[in-house]
Amino acid sequence: MPGLRVSAIRWRRWRAVVGALLVLVATSVVAQGRGWGGEGRFSRPIREGLPERRTGFMFCRLQYDRVMAFPSGLGWSTDYPRSDRNFMTRLPQLTSAHVTRWLDGELGHAVVRATDPNLFQCPFLFASDPGSAGFSDAEIAQLRTWLLKGGFLWVDDFWGERAWQHWVGQIQLVLPEYRIQELTPEHPIYSVFYHVPEMPQIPSIQSWYDTGGLTQERGFEPGAPRLHAILDERGRVMVLMTHNTDIADGWERETDNEDFFYRFTAQAYGVGVNALVWGMSH
Repeated sequence: MPGLRVSAIRWRRWRAVVGALLVLVATSVVAQGRGWGGEGRFSRPIREGLPERRTGFMFCRLQYDRVMAFPSGLGWSTDYPRSDRNFMTRLPQLTSAHVTRWLDGELGHAVVRATDPNLFQCPFLFASDPGSAGFSDAEIAQLRTWLLKGGFLWVDDFWGERAWQHWVGQIQLVLPEYRIQELTPEHPIYSVFYHVPEMPQIPSIQSWYDTGGLTQERGFEPGAPRLHAILDERGRVMVLMTHNTDIADGWERETDNEDFFYRFTAQAYGVGVNALVWGMSH
């Protein structure tokens, strides 16, 4: 992928990540985006299509039809657009990667549907609240083609057994011959760039407020955070799944609360950078 040239240095402690982010916190107002508060209930992307020139990493988000509802999810636009924008802001600050921009200088994050031909210009695809997603036959067929051609899909922020089972049913329609397996901390994805000792449980900031600081998302049965994946015959991760955790909220809400920042943001970027590096280099 153009521009993804990653340092060989591995940071071995979370405090190193925190230290790097503290240096960067002065740029946090820029990272939030002009005039955008938190996430929104978007029915359409804030920009259509893809950036005109792609010279580095492009954050693509999957837009889908919402067929189920859960207490803290907004469907495809959960954590959008600030999490996408913040991640693209931090990536070249935490690594040596380049990022794509629109011609007007805005960071080049984009939203695509599974049936959009632009999907094949997106080697990296992110989906929030996937336990609420429903795919049509056409979406299933094109997602399958894209994944088998080398696409990397990461789904995040779905909680509890009901959301898990629904998502499993949907992705098995796409890749019925492949099994889902758990990736434990021994897998190289936990240490490809940062050393991630375990999958962190990060709640939405609103749930964190409402529960007095609990990491378990309100409205769901207790469950430990898990990292699962679907691998192809060569061991390439096609689909990455962060369940019972909201990694993207650690990006989105990095400047909303100082305690939340210290508790969750470094972990969220550690997981995010590792996922991107592994997905785009294997």
